[in-house]
Amino acid sequence: MHPATGAPRRGGRPLEGIRVVDISSSYAAPTASMYLADMGADVVKVEPVRGDDARGWGPPFLNGEAAWFLSVNRNKRSLCLDIRQEAGREVLFSLLATADVFVENIVPSKLAKLGLDLDDLRARFPHLVVCAFSGFGLDGPDTSLPGYDLIAQARSGMMSVTGADGVPQRVSTALSDVAAGTVAAFAIAAALVRQQRTGEGEVVDIALLEADLAFMSPRIASYLAGDPEPSPCAGTDSVVAIYQSMPTADRPIVVAIGNDGHWRKACAALGLDALGAREDLATNAGRRSRRTEVVEAYRTRLQTMTADEALEVLQSVGVPCSLINSLSEVVADPQVTAREAIVEYDHPTAGPFRGVGAPWRLATDPADRRPRLPAPLRGEHGHEILAELGLDAAATDTLVADRTVWLP
Repeated sequence: MHPATGAPRRGGRPLEGIRVVDISSSYAAPTASMYLADMGADVVKVEPVRGDDARGWGPPFLNGEAAWFLSVNRNKRSLCLDIRQEAGREVLFSLLATADVFVENIVPSKLAKLGLDLDDLRARFPHLVVCAFSGFGLDGPDTSLPGYDLIAQARSGMMSVTGADGVPQRVSTALSDVAAGTVAAFAIAAALVRQQRTGEGEVVDIALLEADLAFMSPRIASYLAGDPEPSPCAGTDSVVAIYQSMPTADRPIVVAIGNDGHWRKACAALGLDALGAREDLATNAGRRSRRTEVVEAYRTRLQTMTADEALEVLQSVGVPCSLINSLSEVVADPQVTAREAIVEYDHPTAGPFRGVGAPWRLATDPADRRPRLPAPLRGEHGHEILAELGLDAAATDTLVADRTVWLP
């Protein structure tokens, strides 16, 4: 039952019948609303009159549409609304009265100035699950600071363990954003379960910093337990003794000796019998204490083999290993292709667009993994969304004339 209207929930996808109003921009919060949309929710993307900032993130552009924007906004409807104006906020509040979830990523110190104080929202819409994204959370000394993926990677310590030769580097994708968006989608879905049972809303507080801290959890725990301060070393300092890239005769691979059984099998498969028989190397702790020796022995042996030869030998005995794929290899990977992990759909302006689909499978999912809706054009669904709120043509024309709403 919808907590505001009492209407029954129906539909095949888990979140069909759920409405999400999302005023966020950029990448982290839109990731969360996209995943909710993938699960069947009706996501109304409320953009500034000028459009989401991510619409300008390029190149590459496909007929003027930014690939970054297209990659994170499928299955959404767009309304361009100036919520800085009182009339715009009234339209937003009308939307929230029909919604189950509200997603925003405004710097916390600016919420009240926009008439979106979270306590006031909870009092006005007690059923609403409000998800507040920020760089550092809703409280603490740095709550008013803006945050981006780069800032979160730096501040979380992630960059301090990434890179080579002591030079910190950013993980070169929107890691913090996708992590925070994924965590938020999980937390929102959990809050919705309770909302559907009790009618009670929630505030979900998501910080980019803490999403990255979750990635750093094992490293932080190890440091607090006595490990020395790590530094960028090309990933050669794993808790597992051999868990890194290795050169071969033609191109590098990665090898993960995850347990003692892998160690024995790998040594036997590579002809390193004497190494595999040593008692002082029988455990991971022993191998870690002699990491330089162990790694050098493997590197020396693997450099006598091509990557394909090394992978065939190691995979034949069940040792985890892989090529280090370029993106051209990723999109052609037989496993990626077989799983339809990359989906293609037609966009009305961009034309054919290919991007990563939802990173899960449900047994009840349709066989066709293409999105229900392509990423929206700027303000594309404004007329229908305003009509759903009961606004007639005259009221809509007034909002357009006052530049409260932009319609294509």
